[in-house]
Amino acid sequence: MIQLIRGFKDILPGEVELWQKIEREARGLFENFGFREVRIPIMEKTELFKRSIGEDTDIVEKEMYTFTDRGGDQVTLRPEATASIVRAYIQHKLYSPDPVQRLYVIGPMFRRERPQKGRYRQFYQIDAEIFGVRSPLADAQLIYLLLLLLERLKVVGAQTHINSLGCQACRPDFRAALQKLLASVGDRLCEDCARRKDRNPLRVLDCKVPACREALSDAPSIVDYLCGDCRKDFDELQAALTSLGITYILDKRLVRGLDYYTRATFEIQTGELGAQSAVAGGGRYDKLVKELGGPDLPATGFAIGFDRLAEIVGLQAGDYQPRPEVFIAALGERSRALAFEWCCRLGREGLRVEMELGDKGLKSQMKSADRLGAAQVLMIGDKELEEKVAILRNMQTKEQIPVPFGTLMETVRRLTKGH
Repeated sequence: MIQLIRGFKDILPGEVELWQKIEREARGLFENFGFREVRIPIMEKTELFKRSIGEDTDIVEKEMYTFTDRGGDQVTLRPEATASIVRAYIQHKLYSPDPVQRLYVIGPMFRRERPQKGRYRQFYQIDAEIFGVRSPLADAQLIYLLLLLLERLKVVGAQTHINSLGCQACRPDFRAALQKLLASVGDRLCEDCARRKDRNPLRVLDCKVPACREALSDAPSIVDYLCGDCRKDFDELQAALTSLGITYILDKRLVRGLDYYTRATFEIQTGELGAQSAVAGGGRYDKLVKELGGPDLPATGFAIGFDRLAEIVGLQAGDYQPRPEVFIAALGERSRALAFEWCCRLGREGLRVEMELGDKGLKSQMKSADRLGAAQVLMIGDKELEEKVAILRNMQTKEQIPVPFGTLMETVRRLTKGH
């Protein structure tokens, strides 16, 4: 028997309905805030991710599914969505009519990392991006939207962590202070951090290896090195969050795992996921549009880990499983042929209808209707065929009424509206 590739998963009936509920809530909320959906390919040129995410990141160094196609091009299954959304924004000149665009994506991403709770090699994300808005109010609105979605999905214990990564003007002094510390603890760093500490020291702060985190416990905070503009923006972000009633934690270790972030960065964390505490995160990337060949326009966004989110929502999957409004139980070949016609016609008119297509007894069919949670059962056999009157049974009240064939469609539609 051929089985799943390690790190991949099937989303089966019983679970997929919960995923659909999450998607409906996300889509509805995004539309309320002016976002529009964009659908991007799952494969891009490898260069896109190297230039945007950063060659010294774990994603590019270790985790991307990259290969050479038959034409000799280096291509990669998308490890995240932002780079592809930015590429689409530039390529299709979405900034031309109005640089301010609010876009979202829901779909699969791919990273070859060690599978663990809530983390898969094919995983799903919900991404939202705002282009063309420089104000920190855009970051505050994204955080508010995130928390509102989690509230609607009954996620408990969500904590907002924020930080600022500064800009090109204020990073050099912080980089120098950080490198000074790294030089003093170099022998305590893991192999990756030892290699990155000179070329990209900010990446060391993102390391999850316990020894590295302990060695950097006294690392300087970039917030202490912010230039005037970055300080003003960060203060405005905090003021906006406070005005919205959002409590937050200033987290100097929060740098995210991608090189394109500037200024505000944030994560929503929860204790429901164990060590993998982040369920969503994002931040501002004001230089990425220009660096990928577009105009010099700011941008900010976030990504939600869909798989993780589905594990911690306070919703019950069973509440969203579709149940037939009508189950048709037919006895005999002639009855089954007529019932099949009814089933197709009622389904065409928008009712959820099921029937047993094989030759089973009434008792077996009623058990199937009960198992499926059918609201009503329409029964037909030789006697009903002769009298041209079917029997409609309410599965909750057990009441049964005769339904003449001539008014069957209208009667069934009318009586199922309340179910």
